[in-house]
Amino acid sequence: MTRTVFCKKHQQDLEGLEAPPFPGPKGQEIFETVSKQAWGEWQTHQTMLINEKHLSLVDPEARKYLQEEMDKFFAGEDYDKAEGYVPPAE
Repeated sequence: MTRTVFCKKHQQDLEGLEAPPFPGPKGQEIFETVSKQAWGEWQTHQTMLINEKHLSLVDPEARKYLQEEMDKFFAGEDYDKAEGYVPPAE
């Protein structure tokens, strides 16, 4: 049986993650309030930010930036996008 959460990104009950995405309180908060769908969307967006902005995950400032953008993304606030990115035409 799948676990459901009320997703703060999509504002509805959706399938939840199978485990916290990382250790600590922040990972537990995401596990309890973010759906599997929203987490996948964030992973895709985060990868684009890392690639387009040439971020290094060993840089504490880059990790802090990604954390702040993730919080905005899930809260439905205005979050940073990769400049000049044009999604592929369908």
